[in-house]
Amino acid sequence: MLSSFNEWFWQDRFWLPPNVTWTELEDRDGRVYPHPQDLLAALPLALVLLAMRLAFERFIGLPLSRWLGVRDQTRRQVKPNATLEKHFLTEGHRPKEPQLSLLAAQCGLTLWQTQRWFRRRRNQDRPQLTKKFCEASWRFLFYLSSFVGGLSVLYHESWLWAPVMCWDRYPNQTLKPSLYWWYLLELGFYLSLLIRLPFDVKRKDFKEQVIHHLVAVILMTFSYSANLLRIGSLVLLLHDSSDYLLEACKMVNYMQYQQVCDALFLIFSFVFFYTRLVLFPTQILYTTYYESITNRGPFFGYYFFNGLLMLLQLLHVFWSCLILRMLYSFMKKGQMEKDIRSDVEESDSSEEEAAAQEPLQLKNGAAGGPRPASTDGPRSRGAGRLTNRHPTAT
Repeated sequence: MLSSFNEWFWQDRFWLPPNVTWTELEDRDGRVYPHPQDLLAALPLALVLLAMRLAFERFIGLPLSRWLGVRDQTRRQVKPNATLEKHFLTEGHRPKEPQLSLLAAQCGLTLWQTQRWFRRRRNQDRPQLTKKFCEASWRFLFYLSSFVGGLSVLYHESWLWAPVMCWDRYPNQTLKPSLYWWYLLELGFYLSLLIRLPFDVKRKDFKEQVIHHLVAVILMTFSYSANLLRIGSLVLLLHDSSDYLLEACKMVNYMQYQQVCDALFLIFSFVFFYTRLVLFPTQILYTTYYESITNRGPFFGYYFFNGLLMLLQLLHVFWSCLILRMLYSFMKKGQMEKDIRSDVEESDSSEEEAAAQEPLQLKNGAAGGPRPASTDGPRSRGAGRLTNRHPTAT
């Protein structure tokens, strides 16, 4: 059964243009072609990159963050509360005000104390700045190395400057060792990112990040197997050209060098918009949709590959909207706001000051201080008892 599936899966018509077979891409007379089984080396390479990352973050990233002045914020721990903890874990991290009022009554706390408990509990689960810095520094190192390495590999290739050359004699294009190793390194890195996603800092675009990494892995795997290495290498280089700038911007932001961060973000925004919204659709998508089938008809791989590239472009548009929101804030306020993809640490100070100035009233009628109240009925008597309780520290 497995052999039947394997034979069906690797049919020529799925992967190669019409009238082309796998036998034409077999190594002969010193000519080497890419073979799908070559990509199996990416799996152990991903594990090696994971080990390198752990060592880098512990022995280089963490000491570097401290040397550069990155400091974790002091967080106030919450007192154990079984009722609130159960709601936090099962019902949600941000209960609405009616739920907060009910929980406050159940635990003998004021509404403000219950809000503070949830705020501090959420802060406990947020990653510290040093962890964010270590992750950003590792990705910065890889993306910069990959961009420089990819540029050196492709600089003398004709298809870097004229993407239409990606289809010259396709698919009978030989594989160069330098291109193979660069491609393998990129695939191993994205596999390592997928493995680490559950443990890395989760941002508000977590789902989009998962989709992006999956699409990247599938694109690299398919493009290598179908000998679409030339156009695939252009996609990789184009993405690496802005990714390292974003990671550098994050690092500087964690170091609290605001002016340098603003300048880097403006540079990153320009490079991102130009590469993802100008070059990608006009050079990459155009050549894959139109020029790739000039001398041959479309086939399954044509539709599959272009579908993935279009999905990638939709992600580019999504992230461009987020960047535009930050740029709008910068133009309006003269200073870049925090990354809107990040979950910002919540502070106690502002609400503590407000609570000291005026009592906070509960929605169910219980006030922070004594007031005339009807004593008729059990709800009024319960509210009165709740009012007269002494505050319990959280």
